[in-house]
Amino acid sequence: MTEIKTMDEPERARESGPGASGRTPFQWRRLWPIALLAAGLVAAKAFGLDAYLSFEQLQQNRAALLDWVERWGALAVIVYALVYIAVVAFSLPGGAVMTIAGGFLFGQAPGAAYVVVAATIGATLVFLAAKTSLGDQLAGKAGPWLARMRAGFNENALSYMLFLRLVPVVPFFVANLAPAFLGVRLRTYVIATFVGIIPGTFVYASFGAGLGAIFDRGESFSVSAVLTPEILTGLVGLGVIALIPAAYKKIKGKRRLGP
Repeated sequence: MTEIKTMDEPERARESGPGASGRTPFQWRRLWPIALLAAGLVAAKAFGLDAYLSFEQLQQNRAALLDWVERWGALAVIVYALVYIAVVAFSLPGGAVMTIAGGFLFGQAPGAAYVVVAATIGATLVFLAAKTSLGDQLAGKAGPWLARMRAGFNENALSYMLFLRLVPVVPFFVANLAPAFLGVRLRTYVIATFVGIIPGTFVYASFGAGLGAIFDRGESFSVSAVLTPEILTGLVGLGVIALIPAAYKKIKGKRRLGP
């Protein structure tokens, strides 16, 4: 006779439990990090705080800001960095103005250094919020197409991330969010962000360092004037260089497979 094996209650519970299909149910409480950042954006818009992130405000409060930096020193740097982190974390439109202001208030090299650190921290907060809230859940529920996209991106994640940071073709907040959904590791994300934003930051900070002379002459200017064709060409060139390892790996892989 064939022995019929029956499941006891613990085994039956495991089979019929939430993990039986290999997927865990969505937990709404996991959305609090991204909800907090969204609430910050809504509050900033509601109170009109983003209106202060403009060249007009910088020009009108020029003397007071420079005096504040001179009198408060390190505290002024900390406050500036915290404001910059908030601008990036809440995805407020004003990152370019803040970067130029860094060069204006602290000089090219110090201002660029403060911006790189603050922008990296702010971008990392967005990345962690998105990954914690939606990234892992999306990976578990999406179909094989996303799995293939994640695998392809992560095979050369550092090169692709550097390209996104170097070449200003993708909005900064999009470049902050997308890697979280593509499964990029935190360490790779932080390194690529920190290194990738250095060239562009120095360009904007250099412009900011000479902003006082523009104010004195009463000339009009805009953020678009910073990225001249020559500078854009240089940034695109750096982006292409960042993609060389990925291209080499693909060519090497095809050669290994043969005709």
